[in-house]
Amino acid sequence: MEKLKYKDTRNFAPIDVTRGVDLVTKQIVMADADAPDDAVIMPKCKFCANFNETDAFMGICTASMNDPDFFAYPDMVAVTCEMFEAL
Repeated sequence: MEKLKYKDTRNFAPIDVTRGVDLVTKQIVMADADAPDDAVIMPKCKFCANFNETDAFMGICTASMNDPDFFAYPDMVAVTCEMFEAL
């Protein structure tokens, strides 16, 4: 797996589209900057075993009970998803 970005961690609180606060160090950081090695991963669809990427910015949830399957973006936060299965 490639290096984790701040925007994909629980250590990150967004300020705007490009910047946020590292909740551990309280420093302003860029969302796409590499996160520290001890950062905690944020549950997102792209980190779920049930996510099937169909395009660069689109995919479907294969655990969906809907027909057709539920459409999902890779960066959708899945903190409350009951079907989330970490990779």
